[in-house]
Amino acid sequence: MTIDLSDYEAGEEYDGKYKHALAKIQKRLSHIHYAHIVHKRRAIIAFEGWDAAGKGGIIQRLTAEWDPRYFEVWPISAPTPEELAHHFLWRFWRRLPAQHNIAIFDRTWYGRVLVERVEGFASEAEWQRGYDEINDFEAQQVAVGTTLVKVFVHVTQKEQDKRLAARLEHPWKRWKTGLDDYRNRAKRKDYLAAMHDMFAHTDTKLAPWIVIDGNDKKAARIAALTAIADALEKHVPMEPPELDPEVEKVARKALGLKG
Repeated sequence: MTIDLSDYEAGEEYDGKYKHALAKIQKRLSHIHYAHIVHKRRAIIAFEGWDAAGKGGIIQRLTAEWDPRYFEVWPISAPTPEELAHHFLWRFWRRLPAQHNIAIFDRTWYGRVLVERVEGFASEAEWQRGYDEINDFEAQQVAVGTTLVKVFVHVTQKEQDKRLAARLEHPWKRWKTGLDDYRNRAKRKDYLAAMHDMFAHTDTKLAPWIVIDGNDKKAARIAALTAIADALEKHVPMEPPELDPEVEKVARKALGLKG
């Protein structure tokens, strides 16, 4: 059964102490990140969702306690002329994480079956073929030991409009908005149809979708971070590294600590 986005529109306010819950999940995520570094694991976290759904806020809080040397955030926009000269997945292959790194994609290869489909940037044959190409691409990442987490952040039209309006009224939020927001808004019905097909074709056993109700920002952040932590933790040993005896010996002597 495919994912139905109408199931993720309750928008219930976060019921708890938000700052405490956020600090707790961020500490857990920091341990998970260290585990990826120590055990030389790699992961991909892919974000999709509506404009103004809150993806950026989730990513900001996801990485707040991470070592910046071992993760990269890739904001994906329209392809460059060089990228257009290659297969649509080429630019994503170039951004895959190295060992002990995590790559975060703020929008992804799903542009082929979403914006490129709806806006006519890809032919029907191209975006129809895209489902199998994407599934193969994701299966290849999982086959080589990469943890893949796919997160879709959903908001209702009413909530999206509220946030778009805030971007107009708040001087320091105006940079976030542009004509694309309103072109996309006008085609919501078309995007919903494309999203329905996307979930039906790409919500696979190897690479399932996690859908987050983004209508309350605090609840969405805690839900998304918890789901990501759960998914990452399944694929990396969580035992801390053993202390090198030689390092311990030298350190204790240098610091005047008893053995």
